[in-house]
Amino acid sequence: MCRNITALRGLEPAATPEEIQAAALQYVRKVGGLSSISAATKPAVEEAVADIAAATARLLAQLPDRKVPPKTIPPLRRPEVQARIHAHD
Repeated sequence: MCRNITALRGLEPAATPEEIQAAALQYVRKVGGLSSISAATKPAVEEAVADIAAATARLLAQLPDRKVPPKTIPPLRRPEVQARIHAHD
């Protein structure tokens, strides 16, 4: 598994649509070998991200509860990431 994608199953509170979308984008960028998204790649990336995010949401909804929470915190829950996001507001 890509080291930059964190487990979303078993989070408390549950993974948000934004966290699912971010994981889908990270996956698409990794398998697509994309360090950035250009105008030429944007339509394909957006379509793939939407498909993967939808599949991920279905998967998480269908899996049984996890007994132990994930060991890592998704990036969108990390204080340093939140600080960077809010610095751009």
